[in-house]
Amino acid sequence: MSKVIYKNLNSSPILAVGGSGVWLEDATGKRYLDTCGGVAVSSLGHGHPRIAAAFEREAKKLAWAHAGSFTTAAAEELAERLVAASGGLARAQFLSGGSEVMELAMKIAYQYQCERGLPDKSVFISRQQSYHGSTLGTLSISGNPQRQSVFGRLFAPAQFVSPCYAYRDQRPDESQEQYATRLADELDARIRSLGSENVAAFFAETVVGSTNGAVPAVPGYFRKIKAVCERHDVLLILDEVMAGMGRTGQLFAYTDDGIVPDMVAVGKGLAAGYMPISALLISDRIHSVMARGSGVLGNGQTHVNHPLACAIALEVQQVIVEEDLLTQVRQRGEQLRTWLRESLADLDIVGDVRGRGLFVGVEFVESRSTKAPFRGGGAYAAALKQEALQRGLLIYPGSGTVQGTQGNHVLFAPPFITSEGELGQMVERFNAVVRAVAY
Repeated sequence: MSKVIYKNLNSSPILAVGGSGVWLEDATGKRYLDTCGGVAVSSLGHGHPRIAAAFEREAKKLAWAHAGSFTTAAAEELAERLVAASGGLARAQFLSGGSEVMELAMKIAYQYQCERGLPDKSVFISRQQSYHGSTLGTLSISGNPQRQSVFGRLFAPAQFVSPCYAYRDQRPDESQEQYATRLADELDARIRSLGSENVAAFFAETVVGSTNGAVPAVPGYFRKIKAVCERHDVLLILDEVMAGMGRTGQLFAYTDDGIVPDMVAVGKGLAAGYMPISALLISDRIHSVMARGSGVLGNGQTHVNHPLACAIALEVQQVIVEEDLLTQVRQRGEQLRTWLRESLADLDIVGDVRGRGLFVGVEFVESRSTKAPFRGGGAYAAALKQEALQRGLLIYPGSGTVQGTQGNHVLFAPPFITSEGELGQMVERFNAVVRAVAY
């Protein structure tokens, strides 16, 4: 019996022993084609020669250094690279995971208001059907009932507004611009009802990830949302832990939305899974207020700006640029959405195929005409996963797609290096999985 604590306390996961490119191998020698990068993490796949060489080189230099006393060339260069690509943000700090940097974003948002002499600006607003992390703080701003689970009574209070979920919520008589305006007006009204003097920040995933499967905002939505935030002196904080670092075809997903937030959190793809690392980027305005005030960031964690993690992330980012992988992400993403639509076109339970770049969602419905949420629930998601494993395919299925309680979806986030042939195999095997599972 394993002594490891697993998410499912009553079963043990598959023992993985190796990987090459977009394939993983278990202890029996069975190979699995990875459609989801684990959870949108493995953007360069496994065994990349440049990353392996970077480990050998960098591990000989420095194991760890306390960020309160030391910096490293890798951390400095990685921050420079991300800031330069951000479109207007100014500083970056590196932690170990997405939940940590989102928690840091919450803390900085409030510290910033306090340093301005506005301690009452303490309310956070987020969106329903969102997920921002597994700490108690980040769960409190996550509109995801399944992830919140039994912990709700421990949360600090937060406010929630509607998601930008055009497939479900855009009215037949609305244009995309009218829909975006309606949502911006809802946020504006909520801030006014709370009092702008009490609201610190608005949080959103630029492209919603695991909660309901790669849901992008309609054009113009984030420009209107940013205008509302600026009108009320409220920070706009974007969560790109899943959608960022090239996953949507841009290094920062918000580039396609024509805005720059006050803060952005990135994670999973930053080091392509080769090291646990995440980053929070903040504006010069926020940094300057705190620097001129207390001069101290009210946060401290063991692995801040970890030297080896930063070095590996830097190498990953260099590979992405030098191999022009973002162009490939955009091309493969178009192929993936097209092939999924074509291969599943005759199945009435496939309601929507959506996304940006290699961040693609398939939503299941009772029928396309009604869009009624699929009633498979967690059992259907589990059945899809098991059937896929039997066929040597890794997929990322979910339930609670609609309002956190109904519906099913599958999230695709394959490695950036996926070839056209491998992408075709993913679609072919997935098509067989969906047809094999009773519904």
